[in-house]
Amino acid sequence: MESMTPTLGFFGATKTVTGSKHLLTLGDSQILIDCGMFQGGRELRDRNWQPFPFAPADLDAVVITHAHMDHIGMLPRLVKEGLRAPVYATPATINLARISLPDSGRLQEEEARFHSKHALRVDAKPLYDENDAYAAMRAFSPVGFDQRHELPGGASWVYRHAGHILGSAFAEIALPNGELLLMSGDLGRFDTPIIKDPEIVDYCDYLVIESTYGDRLHSHEDPMLKLEEALNWAWQNQGVVLVPSFAIGRTQEMLYYCKKLQDAGRMPRVPIYVDSPMAMSVTRVYADCKDDHDDEMRISISEGQSELEPTGMNYIRDREQSQALNKAKGPMMIIAGSGMANGGRIRHHLMHHLGSERTMVLFSGYQGEGTLGRQLLDGEPRVKILGQEIEVAARIDKINSLSAHADQGEIMHWLSFFKTPPKKTFIVHGEPPAQLALQAKIKEVLGWDSIIPDFGEVHELPN
Repeated sequence: MESMTPTLGFFGATKTVTGSKHLLTLGDSQILIDCGMFQGGRELRDRNWQPFPFAPADLDAVVITHAHMDHIGMLPRLVKEGLRAPVYATPATINLARISLPDSGRLQEEEARFHSKHALRVDAKPLYDENDAYAAMRAFSPVGFDQRHELPGGASWVYRHAGHILGSAFAEIALPNGELLLMSGDLGRFDTPIIKDPEIVDYCDYLVIESTYGDRLHSHEDPMLKLEEALNWAWQNQGVVLVPSFAIGRTQEMLYYCKKLQDAGRMPRVPIYVDSPMAMSVTRVYADCKDDHDDEMRISISEGQSELEPTGMNYIRDREQSQALNKAKGPMMIIAGSGMANGGRIRHHLMHHLGSERTMVLFSGYQGEGTLGRQLLDGEPRVKILGQEIEVAARIDKINSLSAHADQGEIMHWLSFFKTPPKKTFIVHGEPPAQLALQAKIKEVLGWDSIIPDFGEVHELPN
């Protein structure tokens, strides 16, 4: 006879930062929380081609925490391989997924064509294509914040604000045995612009917490000052500032700070090019989703201002315009995806500009192990891009205070509001040093024991 004790299986973001997939089993019912893509080096990316460790057709529901690709990027393949269950997400997350998933399909098709054309890989094919992504969108069902919604197997859940990106949420799941499971997704930061702060939680029986920055504290540097210095450098040197940037969240923050610099009279007349059709569409969603805005953003919009449209900003829509940028002279700043420089249009700009001392590459977020971004930050003198070896003469720098992930101190601050320890705390979504450091800190400060699960581990959640 099958056990009715709920179980939670860990099939992604285990001792690595990406690929979030957690399988909640309630008797005969299976609920997947997030279905993310593995990102980073080749070894990690190859995991996306492996069979799912569960049958997509057997899933009864999918609950999504937010729209980053490491949390939704495998949904098209999940649907393609048999998912018939609804995919629940906040309205803003669905709006962002409508942009990012088809874009992912297109990029994968383009990359497969490139590899085939240049004989880099004989059997090159996309993980899924644009049509697969549009098919996956039909599975989405919107659920707003603070609206309790039923799940198969006798559970229900409520979305709480996570403060990570627009629409990001904790999934607070009431299990049929009376216990409370909190899936944190990605934990955001307090007092950041545009969106609401993470909600305070003071109780759950089982907690799944991320640990991306579990071993460090974010810099307290002023991001506006760092950006101001980069733009002045470009002005004085007639240089090009390349900003590898995530289209969701980070690009909007960069535009927000550029606008603030202009309003304060601190920004030279350096043209800004956002070379990402996806980022352009996402920025519109950010401006429109007023329910997710913090007070400052809401007031600004009510007064008819646009905090996300600095003067001199230009959106690059097609590939020809993007290629023309590589022949243009500075000063200018180009913001393009991807954030870790492992894909998208930023790679082409890096190919053309890395060899010049009049180039600055300004990173604005986390760079995973094995990524091109990490290689550049680590000071590699030569890097390989699209099969070509490129010498690095450019200046490499980073804004250290723009992460959308809570650091160790912020995670501990959020955990400090718990009135009693969870029965089990699972640490996911981090590289091993970060996970071990956070585990030790939780033990030292709060006295809680915690678990760092391996891939494929399944844990019971008894009452």
